[in-house]
Formats: sequence, C-alpha cells, structure tokens
Amino acid sequence: MRSGTRGAGVGAPRGRAAGAPAPRPRRGASVHPGAWWLWSLALGTAATRTTNPLLLTLLVAVSAYVVAARRPNTPWSRSYGAFLKLALAVLAIRLVFAVALGSPIPGTHTLLTLPEVPLPDWAQGIRLGGRVTAETLVFALYDGLKLATLLICVGAANALASPSRLLKSLPGALYETGVAVVVAMTFAPHLIADVRRLRAARRLRGRPDRGVRGLAQVGLPVLEGALERSVALAAAMDARGYGRTARVPAAVRRTTAALTLCGLLGVCAGTYGLLTAQGGTYGLPVLLAGVGAALGGLWLGGRRSLRTRYRPDTWDLPAFLVAGSGAAVAALVALAAAADPAALHPGVVPLVAPTLPLWPAAAVLLGLLPAFVTPAPDRPAAPEEPS
Repeated sequence: MRSGTRGAGVGAPRGRAAGAPAPRPRRGASVHPGAWWLWSLALGTAATRTTNPLLLTLLVAVSAYVVAARRPNTPWSRSYGAFLKLALAVLAIRLVFAVALGSPIPGTHTLLTLPEVPLPDWAQGIRLGGRVTAETLVFALYDGLKLATLLICVGAANALASPSRLLKSLPGALYETGVAVVVAMTFAPHLIADVRRLRAARRLRGRPDRGVRGLAQVGLPVLEGALERSVALAAAMDARGYGRTARVPAAVRRTTAALTLCGLLGVCAGTYGLLTAQGGTYGLPVLLAGVGAALGGLWLGGRRSLRTRYRPDTWDLPAFLVAGSGAAVAALVALAAAADPAALHPGVVPLVAPTLPLWPAAAVLLGLLPAFVTPAPDRPAAPEEPS
C-alpha cells in the first residue's frame, strides 16, 4: 500500500496534481526600451518633415499597428488611447483658432463670414471673426495633423517602453532627472487606471459615472490615491538612501561642467545651423562635436552616482532592428522632402488635392518591422477547463 501510494506521485511536482499539464513557458517583450523610444521619435521626426495628410495618416496607422501587436498588458501601456484623444483635441483646437483668429494664408474660396470684432490699432495683425476660407481651414488641418501625429508617436513610445526599465538604462549623471521624468510619465497611466476602476465600481452600484457630478465624485478618490502613492514613494526613496553621491575631485567636476555646457551650446548651434540655409556648412560638424562633448560630460558626471543595475537590458538584434527601422524612416522621408518638396508639402494656394508619393510611403512602411522582429508580449493565460 505504501509503495503504491508513493509510486502514484513519482514525477509529479509538489503543488500540482499528478497528470496535470506543465505550464507553458511564455515569451516576454524583452526589447530595450531605448529602442522603442528611438523608433517612435524617428517616426515623429518623419512627421515633422511633411504636411501631406496621406503620409501623416500612414504614419499614425503604422504606429497604431505596432502598438496593437506589441503592447504589453500593463497599466502604463494603456496610455495610448489618452494620447490619441489628446491629438484629436489639439487638431480641433488648431481648427477653432484658425476660424476664430484668422490666418495669414490668403484664400478665394469663402466658406462663411463671421461677425468681426473691431480691435485697436496696437493689435494690428490680429483678427477676431471675419471671412473663413477653405484655404485657411486646409492649412490649419495640415498643420494640426502634423502636431497630432507627433503626439501619437510619443504615445506609442509610452505604450511600448516600460518606464522602470527605461530608468535603469539612463546614464548615472541623469539618474535623478530620470527618476523625476519616469515618475511623471507613470503618473498619467495610473490615473487612467484609477479612473477606469472607480467608474466601473460606480456603474456596478448604479451610480452615474459621467457628467460634472460623476467627475467630481470620481476625481477626489483619484487625487487621494495619487497623493498616497507620492507619499509612499517618497518614504521608500528616503529609506533606501536615495541621493547619496560619491566624492569626486574638483578638477573632474569642473571638466564635467565645461564639457556639458559646451556640448549643449554646440547642439543648439549645430541644430540652428541645420535649420537655416546659411549654416549648412558648419551645422553638422558643430552638432556632432556638441553631441560628443555632451556624452563625455555625461560619462564623467556618472562617476558621482553610486548605483548598480539588476539584470540590465541589453541591445540585442531585435532592438537594433527596431531602432534602425525608425532611423531609416526618418532619413528616407527627410531625403524625399529635400528631393521633392511639392509632394510632401501639398500647396493650399491654390488648393490642390494631395497625392500619396510612392517612395516616401514605402519608406514609412519600414516602420512596421518591429511588429514582426520583436517577441510577442505576455498575454494572460486562459483558464483551463476541468476534465
């Protein structure tokens, strides 16, 4: 009897009945968070190089597809919808301002005429009301859509890259700044999760969750929870000795400050040179020198930060492919904007229908590569039916 009882449990791990299937290993989204940010910022850079609404819509579709395919099931990854709403709000505000305040764009196709408010002489150039033309609305639509696309690309980075993992990857000199930025970035997703939870609880109790009254009764617990999390975070950081620094010689401190200051000035001067026609010769060398000096200052400044990294993220092949695909999109769209500016910036005076340029559109489609070369995110396992 004893041997039969023992034999029935041979090979069955503790805590699981004999004959139960072993849990399947799950794949994790282990792409470096910096790769996701480089990819999304590169898409945003491509969006700033064009006002073609078809290309901008294609950029939004590419970022949305990658987010839908590789977004993990975490609270901070649900902030993509908030960025979409923010982008739509920015677009609507841009159109309202164009209608109410007018635009310097001349036009001949009058859509409506609003009552115009007379302004004093010192407010010349500002108009309230008046004639609203189709050219004004189209120009405002193109301009607002460009900014909205940039916001959506930044929202894709927030939905794909873990803020805590991004904090671990920052240089030591930016650790304190990184903590503040990451806390600010995680504040909004937690607020969204709290609002959804409280609204669901109110609906279950048969109470209104919309309108001014519902917003007031939901907003107070949300702010209370945010304050409690802030106090708990401050206490935890204080208990762990946050802010301790190492002793660094005075010469190293002065060299760090000089390199950082010169690097930032070089980056500003080089960027200005690239954006102006007169600085095309010195812009790129000054920008590269400034970036090198700033990186040297960050490396020296990291010597005063005493911290270690537990299981640091590495740049593997998928991470390089993600960052490279975004860089390729930005570079090819910038080249297309220089080679054929009329295709990437459709005119509004006179009004012309925008067309989709094939080569820039093919370049934008390179941004879909992360959806196929990165590992799938963790999904909640479905409950098994009893046999």
